[in-house]
Amino acid sequence: MMRFYSETLGLSPGAFSLLRDLIHERTGLYYGDEKRDLLADKLSPLVLETGFENFLDYYYLLKYDTEAARHLDRLMDTLSVQETYFRREVDQIHALVKVLVPEYTERCPNQSIRIWSAACATGEEPLSIAMALQEAKWFDRAQIEIHASDASSQALIKARKGVYRERSFRNLSQPLKERYFREAEAGYQIASTLHQRVQWHKANLISPEAIHALCQSPFIFCRNVFIYFSEKGIKKVVDCFYENMPSPGYLFTGASESLLKLGTPFELEEVGGAFVYVK
Repeated sequence: MMRFYSETLGLSPGAFSLLRDLIHERTGLYYGDEKRDLLADKLSPLVLETGFENFLDYYYLLKYDTEAARHLDRLMDTLSVQETYFRREVDQIHALVKVLVPEYTERCPNQSIRIWSAACATGEEPLSIAMALQEAKWFDRAQIEIHASDASSQALIKARKGVYRERSFRNLSQPLKERYFREAEAGYQIASTLHQRVQWHKANLISPEAIHALCQSPFIFCRNVFIYFSEKGIKKVVDCFYENMPSPGYLFTGASESLLKLGTPFELEEVGGAFVYVK
């Protein structure tokens, strides 16, 4: 049985620098100096549960232990932000469904359409995309693949279950909720016909090998994750997207996530009332 620890361990500047840089290297997540206490609060229960009494020993575990990969998975579960909801920043989804998918099918009539929701958390984003495509009857007219990935195993377990609580529905109309969900013991279960439209993957964005195949999608949604990355980490991921995407390719980021100052080869364009980075 998992024990619950409420104690916050002290995190010295030296141990913080070592741990922060290792987390950045392995996950892309970056904690500036002002977030030392935040990192200590987040990780103290995990460090204690693992059997250590200080962060330095935990750092050596992550860096050198033969089971470091397993402990990194637990770290990702602890640090991942799973705050999302259905139809978040829906203008971009409308641009995809109403403008870009029709253009793509006209340009490549016999080619399947691949859409990737990167860092999908508990799955509301890719399911929102599937819902919008279903409402527009695109699944009847084209071969569409929707892929969704996250680095957190716990987030993917929830996504694969497809059961959501009220907080996830704050931007979803009641008619859509009634059409695609039914009441379940722990919340609301998404319709299996829609849930099966999404293929779920475990993938760390900072690993080019892990995302290489997914990057070959012409439509990539990578929203509200770069706010937790350093500029170096963002550029590494975005360059991987650009190098592997077909052309034209479309990258959707969160409203507060500008790539302009990074000097990437993507061009920012307005499409159907939404801003999209275009290759």
